[in-house]
Amino acid sequence: MTASQKLSARRPVRSYVIRSGRLTGGQRRAIERFSAQYVIDLQPGPLDPGQLFAKEQALTVEIGFGSGESLLQMAREQPHTNFLGIDVYRPGIGRLLQGMVRHELENVRVICHDAVEVFSDNIGDAGIDRVLILFPDPWPRKRHHKRRLVQVEFMQLVSSRLKPGGEVHLATDWPPYLEQMMEVMDQIPEFRNRFGGDGCWQNPERPLTRFELRGRRLGHEVRDLLYYKSGS
Repeated sequence: MTASQKLSARRPVRSYVIRSGRLTGGQRRAIERFSAQYVIDLQPGPLDPGQLFAKEQALTVEIGFGSGESLLQMAREQPHTNFLGIDVYRPGIGRLLQGMVRHELENVRVICHDAVEVFSDNIGDAGIDRVLILFPDPWPRKRHHKRRLVQVEFMQLVSSRLKPGGEVHLATDWPPYLEQMMEVMDQIPEFRNRFGGDGCWQNPERPLTRFELRGRRLGHEVRDLLYYKSGS
């Protein structure tokens, strides 16, 4: 049984809860007006990136973009990269759409769905250049650890969707989750740490996120990891 089939067989456990958040009038209007243009209506089978974006170029997928501010900044600063953002938080989607329209960005598309199911059912093999998992919910209580997104089976699935040489960028401010991330990635032979062993990325190339800023105010130490997929 493949990693994709294993995940599909026991999908009831979710890595997220749908956070309550009040949509502003502008966010609601953005969703109503621009979803048809920028939010992907999922159909059975793999997506074709060539049909989603105006230009065919490197593809970065961010899982859980939250408020969308960092994704928006990356898309503006990296016009030669296409970005696919996956999240279920509607206020964040509305805010991202507002920014995309304001800055006339054509290199971002959005999926409002469970990321595990998207990777399993809608993303083809070896089609992604980079995956971002920045500050996923740490689910700190032991009985909730099974909800953590970074698990061996899911990261095996991510590996199958990455091109050779493709990268996974992870970040967290929760030390026990950092340890789990490293343990998980070490169990997948295709992944190599860019900085060797248990090395962290000291000066990560990404914008600050709201979660990061909140964590720093609380005294949390932020750590980034960067892995690449070996092979040809």
